[in-house]
Order: sequence, then structure tokens, then C-alpha cells
Amino acid sequence: MPKYPKGVSVSSDQERNMQGTEAKALFCVTGMTCSACAGSVEKAVKRLPGIKEAVVDVLNNKAQVLFYPSFVNEETIRETIEDAGFQAMLIEEETKEKATQVCRVAIKGMTCTSCSTTVESALQAIPGVQKAQVALATEEAEVHYDPKLLSHNQILEAIEDTGFESILISTGEFKSKVMLQVDGVRTENSMRLIANSLEALPGVQDIDIDPQLNKVSLSYKSGVTGPRNFISVIESTGSGRFKAKIFPEGGIKESHRKEEISQYRRSFLWSLIFTIPVFLTSMVFMYIPGIKDWLDTKVVNMLTVGELLRWILSTPVQFIIGRRFYIGSYAALRHGSANMDVLIALGTNAAYFYSVYSVLRAATSTDFKSSDFFETSSMLISFILLGKYLEVLAKGKTSEAIAKLMDLAPDAATLLTLDDEGNVVNEEEIDSRLIQKNDVIKILPGAKVACDGFVIWGQSHVNESMITGESRPVAKRKGEMVIGGTVNENGVLHIRATAVGSESALSNIVRLVESAQMAKAPVQKFADRISKYFVPLVITLSICTWLAWFLAGKFNRYPRSWIPSSMDSFQLALQFGISVMVIACPCALGLATPTAVMVGTGVGASQGVLIKGGHALESTQKVNCIVFDKTGTLTVGKPVVVNTRLLKTMVLRDFYELVAATEVNSEHPLAKAIVEYAKKFKEDEENLVWPEASEFESITGHGVKAIVRNKEVIVGNKSLMLDQGIAIPIDAEELLTKTEELAQTGILVSIDRELAGVLAISDPLKPEAPQVISILKSMNVQSMLVTGDNWGTANAIAKEVGISYGVIAEAKPEDKANKVKELQASGKVVAMVGDGINDSPALVAADVGMAIGAGTDIAIEAADIVIMRNNLEDVITAIHLSRKTFSRIRLNYFWALGYNLLGIPIAAGALFPSTRFRLPPWIAGAAMAASSVSVVCSSLLLKNYRRPKKLDSLEIGGITIE
Repeated sequence: MPKYPKGVSVSSDQERNMQGTEAKALFCVTGMTCSACAGSVEKAVKRLPGIKEAVVDVLNNKAQVLFYPSFVNEETIRETIEDAGFQAMLIEEETKEKATQVCRVAIKGMTCTSCSTTVESALQAIPGVQKAQVALATEEAEVHYDPKLLSHNQILEAIEDTGFESILISTGEFKSKVMLQVDGVRTENSMRLIANSLEALPGVQDIDIDPQLNKVSLSYKSGVTGPRNFISVIESTGSGRFKAKIFPEGGIKESHRKEEISQYRRSFLWSLIFTIPVFLTSMVFMYIPGIKDWLDTKVVNMLTVGELLRWILSTPVQFIIGRRFYIGSYAALRHGSANMDVLIALGTNAAYFYSVYSVLRAATSTDFKSSDFFETSSMLISFILLGKYLEVLAKGKTSEAIAKLMDLAPDAATLLTLDDEGNVVNEEEIDSRLIQKNDVIKILPGAKVACDGFVIWGQSHVNESMITGESRPVAKRKGEMVIGGTVNENGVLHIRATAVGSESALSNIVRLVESAQMAKAPVQKFADRISKYFVPLVITLSICTWLAWFLAGKFNRYPRSWIPSSMDSFQLALQFGISVMVIACPCALGLATPTAVMVGTGVGASQGVLIKGGHALESTQKVNCIVFDKTGTLTVGKPVVVNTRLLKTMVLRDFYELVAATEVNSEHPLAKAIVEYAKKFKEDEENLVWPEASEFESITGHGVKAIVRNKEVIVGNKSLMLDQGIAIPIDAEELLTKTEELAQTGILVSIDRELAGVLAISDPLKPEAPQVISILKSMNVQSMLVTGDNWGTANAIAKEVGISYGVIAEAKPEDKANKVKELQASGKVVAMVGDGINDSPALVAADVGMAIGAGTDIAIEAADIVIMRNNLEDVITAIHLSRKTFSRIRLNYFWALGYNLLGIPIAAGALFPSTRFRLPPWIAGAAMAASSVSVVCSSLLLKNYRRPKKLDSLEIGGITIE
């Protein structure tokens, strides 16, 4: 199973948002004998996904773990501790867990920000709901709730109660889950029999059956069982008459979107059938002799054939096709809010019922000449339906990034059966969704990798650009990890599956992008505030407009010649009032931010830059100072020993044996480099075993010490030696100075309190680093280096890459965080770029935390931005894309606000006195519909995003990236 970077942590705002979602578990751990044992347990636990903190107390044999139940549970943590070689038991009575589940719900019928705010408020008011987010653009809700107090069915009922239709997309924790369709079932008892058989299997956690669809949904432990086992059990139950397969679903969300598009298309076409004749009889046929005479034929008193036809034809449009607007209005008003449906219902009702009054009066009078507005109400509804149809089409394109990611997984896979000696004895083609953990899968050249795993045979190059954005194929050989959805280029590979289904890197990326598209940007609050007052204000303006024109006509404040021949002053005033009501569009305001965020995060994902939603986007576009870690960020992150100088007479092999035995217990990159170099002195040994180290102690940011072969060995920097009271000779000082001038790290080694040697370690600079720092400078972003390395090396590296703003060296993790806070206090918007090992405090403290080089280790609950590749150029892409996205959001707001500020006065008749220009209500309605579509289309232009041209010519490793 891919491990998540243990050093990466959530940003401060994300941490606040998740208050109440974390849980604490306490374990009794037996078998630990020293601090090295405790360190092993702590490291093993921290590698799990969803771990916030892990503390191991070796004296009391306890381990306390803070974790997020959405990603890991106590049983997995316990098993991990036991895998590390110790016995673990959960201490139930001391575990204070706040159980949390997350469900996602598709919501049908939301039209503007007021709708989403109403649903969100209703959800947040439910006891047991810890957090609720409703996204208008995706028409989804994500609800974090306590399953002990609440069920997902109650959440669906609460949404339905607000007047919107709800469809459950997913619920519960992100467990391995599969849905199976069972054929041959005739009774509900058969389904229960099947469920009972499955429930008895080891590893099965939850079962949900749907007798109507013959569907079985299972949650299970992927390391214990899998879908092929379930199918086998089902088909062996009931004497073989049952057949099972993966449930054929194209995705609930996608089917919901297609259904919504189909509904709007049908409604629009039906409205056209009735509206076109209404339009023709009122606007066209009245000017054609013969037809005009027939339409003017009196039926009853002054009621004509044309008026009667228009009344009959417009009524189905108003009350059957337009029924959705009445339902939406009622639901909104019942919960004390007003949305776009209220404006449409009021506007169309005013036109329709005035027309009904007019024709009824004509039917009962011998001298009253009727003038109806039936074409206004029916055409208004038709144009709004057309606008909504175009809007849902366009909105569907904003989430294409997720659809493309999901399509990366291949449909089929070749499953290999191996004998005890590892030879292939059988090949079988299976549905890729039936792959189970530890299966061996064959990947042919040109085929997609079916799941996450590691190579057990063969070598090839794999194109990972669709997942990581890496432009060059990556060499893969035995032991290398591969990611599901990538493409094998030239050789045959056999891989062992390590992560399948919802555990895979691809699923994690999809979840991250979906979560990002749900998260609101702070700028969205602007639209939310306006939406509370927008509709009531428009209704007030509409009434005032009608009243002003009506009174002006009543008291002859304008010439009678201004009034069209087909109406009187009341009807003219009514048209102005209706036009004001229907031209105002709260939808455009509500869609301005979320649609741009959706497209922006999707584009970022396609380029290997995973941005965690609107808040991260908004913060990133403001960044004017970046703090870089050195090791693994500005440098390659694979340091090597380049020189050794002994200060006392001893065999170099013995020296390195003592040093390696001490450092082998450390996870630090420099320690690994020393151990790797020390192996050269033991190449003649078949089984490499280092001497046992006791009393091991890691001094964070300085080094390590231990007792090896009854000698006290201390390995670390100059500060550690001085703290330990170890004298540093002049020749050692000179060696350190020369080492630092060469941008190398000097490591001192003390044996039995006497300095024994100096190691020079070099970590090559990333080739693109100097150009990236230069480009950031041209973008008015200052760069700073903060490292735990010594001052000489830090200054040399800073000079080489061109960092002049500031350098902090010999910094502990907390020092890095403090420096970030100092910069923020001085007014800087700070981004921290680190590799997620010792940078977590600074990543949390920064306005934007960027985890670089995450590869397959997608830290879902980690930094604000996860950069998939190990290339610094993507830091520039993240900032540039954020700026472009927020530039588009500002343009959307300018258009939406400008449209309303300009459109409402024109609809109110501001131009009428001077130009006689007025907007009929049906044209105003068409303009309103067009405004929402234009905002969505404006956001869709972000799909054409291109990273800065300066990056296209940036050379990495001698290869020009195009």
C-alpha cells in the first residue's frame, strides 16, 4: 500500500475546518526495549495515510495516535504496530474517538447561491452534523457527520425538506468498496441468503442490499478479501443458479447530469410547441391579412379567437412546463429565502394573470378591448429553460478533469497465477475492477497499468504524464513502484498489486480534486452576502418601477405618444416592472467563483499540480514570498559521501562500521547517504549486518548518538559536538570551512568523546533551481532558503541558485515555522515549499504549504498544494495558474455585477424617454438566461491555460521541456 509522506501536515485553516473530525486512539505496546524501538513504532504508524500525530512512550509501553477516521482506523494502526515487530492492544476505555463519516449527495433543482445557502444552513442545523458544504457549480453536498447521532437517510430527508431532490453518491469512510449485480434472484429471501453468506467471509465490514435492483454493496478489508471472492461465494450459493458481476454503473453523478440535461431539453422542446404558436398569433399573424381577420373574430362579446388561442396555449407552459419554478419558489419562501425561481414565478404570473383578467373582462364586456401578455409569460419560460439547458451543458464541461482521470483506469487486466517457485502457470483476462491486493498482473507494452503495485519481474519505461505531469518516461525495474492508469512503453512487466479500488493513487487524486471543487474560496462569501438581499431588492425595484411609470402615466407626466398603440399606461408600466424582475440574475453571481475554481483545479490536476480548492487558489495567487527547504527541494535529495578525513589512526572500514551502525537507525537523508557509502566496505559479505546500537538517541536538527561495541559514537554537526562538550581541533575547523565553501555538508564523528573524523556530503542542486528562482523574481515573488544544514553550505547553495532575500541555516523544524511567522508578521503572504520530511511545522504555519515530489504518495490531508513531480518549475505553474484563475473570477464578477447594474436600469426604462427603447419582458428573460451561460463559458476558457512561456525553454538534465 502506498505510504503517505509522514512529514506533511494540514494547513492551519484546513486543520480548523476539520475540528471534530479527528480521533484519538491509545494502544498498549509490548516488546519495546529502548528508544530505537519506540522510534520504529512511531515511524511505521506515521507512514499510514490520515495520521496527524503519533507519540510512543517506551517507559509506559503506550502509543497515542491522533488520526482521521476517513482514511485509517484503529485496527489498521494496531496491525501496523504488530508488523513492526511488537504486540499491540487498543485500550478501549481511554480511547476518546469522535466517529465521523462523510457522505456526498447530488442535489437537483438548485438555481442560484440562495438555493445552495438554504440547503447548507438546513444541513448545519441538524444535530450530529459537524461540517456541511454545498457547491452550486457541482450541485453536490459534502456532509461530515457523527454516525452515532445521524444516518445518511436523515441527511437526504433534510435536503428533500428544503424542496430539492437528493441522490446519495457515497457514504461512510473511504473503505474498499464494490457493488455487485446478482442475476437469477427471484425473491428477497434469496438476496438475504446471499448477504448472509457474504457477511460470514473474513474481512467483510458492511453489506447493503437493494432487492429491487438485485444489487449488493460491500465494504471490506482489501488485504483480506476482494471482489473475486465475493463473486465465487455468490455463484456457489443456491446450487449455482446465481450469477454475479460488477454493477454496471456509469457513475451516479454522470447519470444524474445526463438526466438533468435531458429534462431541460424535453421541457424546452415542449414549451416551444406551445410558445411558437403564441408568438406567431401575437407578433406575426397580426400583420397578415386574412389570418388577422380570423384571429380578430369575436367569440364572446369582445373576446377574440386570437386571445382565446393564446390563453389556451400559454396555460400548459405556465402551469405544467413551468411547474418547476413554482416548486422552487415555494421551497425557498418556506425557508425564509428567495431565489431566482421566485423572480421568474412573480414575473410570469404577473404577465399571465393580468392577461387572464384582460380576456375575462373582454369576454364580459361589449366595449373593452383586451390587450394580453400571454406571449410574455410563455416566451419568458421558454427562453429561461433554453438558458438552463445551455447552462447545465456548459457546467458539465467544467468537471471534465475528473471524468478524464477516472477514464485512465483500463477496463481489463491480465491476471497471472504463479507456482511456489514464482513461475507463471496460468494467465487469465479479468475485469480490472476485480483485481485484489497481492495479485500479480501482467502489463504488456503499450498497455495501461491496471493498479498500483511494484515490479517483480521485467524492466521498461512508463509514461506517467497523465498522473504526475512528468513529461519523460520513467525507467522501471524490479522493486520499482508503478501507478495505476499510467502507460507501459516498451517492455513486459509483472507487478504485484499493492493498492486497488479506492486505495489507489488514482482514486486518491480523484477524491482530492472532487474535494477541491467542493471547497469554497473566501471570495465566494461576497456572492453569498449579496444573494441574501439580491432577490428582495430586485422585487422592491420592480414594484417601484411599475409604480413610478404607472403614476407618471396616471398624472400625465409624459406625453401620451410614448405609449404604444397596443397598450395603455398601466400595461406599459407593468411591462417595465416585469422586465426589471426577470432581467436580474443572481445565478451569474453564484456561478462566478465555483465554476472557475472547478476548471482551475481540474487544469492543475492535469498538469500534476493538485490544488486543494478555492482557499488554496486564493492564497496562492497572493503569494509574494516563498520559503524553500534545501534537501530534496532545491537539491536532488539524494546526498552522497564525497570525501572522508580521519583525525585519528584507525582502519577506515572499522570507522564506517561504527558510524553506519549508529546512523542506520535514522531516517534522515544524510544518514542514509552515510550508510549507503559504508556498504562499500562490506561488499564481500553475503549477509550485511551492522553491529547492534544501544541507547540510540536522535537529536532533531543536529545528529544522532548511540553505544556501539562499548564505544560512544556521536555523529552530527558542529553544534551537536559543542553541546556535548567535545573539542573541535583547528584542522577539523579548517576542513569544515573548505567543505562548506564547496556547498557540501560537513559531518563530524566523535568516538568516546574524541573527534575521530570529518565526512563531506554533497547533495547535487536540481538543474532547474537557478532558473526557477529567477522566474519567481520576475513575478515579484521573493525567495528565501531555510535549512537545518550549516551556514557555509546554506550560503553557498543560496548564492548558486540566486537567492538573495535571506538565508536561515542550522534551523530546527520549529525554527522554520517561526521564520515563516516572522515573515507573515511583516506583511508577507508566505508559501513554504518542502519535501514533507522535517518541514511539517512550517507547512502548517505558511499561508500556502506546497509538498513537492509527492509522486504516488498523495497526502490527501496534507499540504494546500501537492506537486506530483519533483520539479521546482511546478511551483511557478501553481502560482501562475492561481493568478490566472482569480483573474478569471474577477472578470466573472465584473461581468455578473456589470450586467445587473447595467441591465436593471435599461429594463426599468432609463433609455425610454430619450430613445423610446425598451426591453420587452421575454427579451429581458433571454438576457438573464444568457448571463449565466456567459459566466460559465468564461470560466471554461481556463481550459486553454498555458503555463508561462519561460518554462517551455527551461532545461532540466540537458533536456529541453516542451
